[in-house]
Amino acid sequence: MSRGQPAGVPRVTELRVAPLHQMMKTWIVVGRLFSLMVLTLNQAVAAEPQASTGWVLVIHGGVGVPSKNELPPAKEAAYRQALGEALQAGQAVLSTNGTSLDAVVAAIKIMEDSPLFNAGKGAALNHEGVAELDASIMDGTHLQSGAVAAVRQIKNPIEAARRVMDNTSHVLLVGPGADAFARQQGLPLMPPEYFIIEQRRRQLEQIQSEVKAKKRADNWVTRVADRVGTVGAVALDKHGNLAAGTSTGGLADKLPGRVGDSAIIGAGTYANNATCAVSGTGQGEYFIRASAARDVAALMEYRGMSLADAAETVVMKKLTTMKAEAGIIALDRKGNITTPYNTEGMFRGSVREDGQRNIAIYEK
Repeated sequence: MSRGQPAGVPRVTELRVAPLHQMMKTWIVVGRLFSLMVLTLNQAVAAEPQASTGWVLVIHGGVGVPSKNELPPAKEAAYRQALGEALQAGQAVLSTNGTSLDAVVAAIKIMEDSPLFNAGKGAALNHEGVAELDASIMDGTHLQSGAVAAVRQIKNPIEAARRVMDNTSHVLLVGPGADAFARQQGLPLMPPEYFIIEQRRRQLEQIQSEVKAKKRADNWVTRVADRVGTVGAVALDKHGNLAAGTSTGGLADKLPGRVGDSAIIGAGTYANNATCAVSGTGQGEYFIRASAARDVAALMEYRGMSLADAAETVVMKKLTTMKAEAGIIALDRKGNITTPYNTEGMFRGSVREDGQRNIAIYEK
């Protein structure tokens, strides 16, 4: 003990102080834990259903729209009637406190059963003259999703996609396995001939004849003259939950086994209560490369864009720059709707709880 130093008091040199680098490590760990807690809390809040102004349903029947002077009035009236029936089917679900998922399925089934659209009955035919169908659905509440692709027997592929989501741990089933799954689930199956209509058969014959005669490039991806159609729906229910679904027959004269964006979550279909619900239509290869549907939500989530600005950016800038014919319908958790497209028209419609109803083809 030093002279004059009280007994029991250690020298200054004996005080145990943690090294600076250890203290810094401790604070870094604490900071990371705090940041993680804040992030988790924010995500949980964002995923919670948001109060809305009422239920909303938006549908599309594809950008495969003939030029205005090529669509006879009677045919246009038939399209408008079919779109109206699809809206009515979804409205019947939402107006009785049903879920957005059920409304999406109900609306899309009507269009799958109509020979007017490129989905289900009336789908475009592949190179072998067979209809191969794709569909997907997504629940914005918990980001659950399901899809089927390249199926040849399922009457309503959107129903099969829903069963994949609800009754399996998978997201996507394809080909014969998906058809077999639908059979096990008790869903209606149809012979391949059911899906084929004469108009699609003639379309395929014309394409293949022109390719053989070298009047047309043998490249089905860039063959923009063969306008593609797809059907889809997005909905917001009374509980504030969003859902999206898409169904298609794909491109005419496509290679057997080709799968487009309609079966790919994030490409042709996406839904998240925190942002929006999206269904796309157009040349699927470009939607896949651009992750188009998810990109709309990402622009809202990460850049704070409005629904309209995000959708416009993806369709009119990103996809158009890629030279893709494209359109989307999108709906956010506040009930805002946007339907941008870069073609002459897009079959589409919407209905709200307050009674507002709209069906359009060429009108912007």
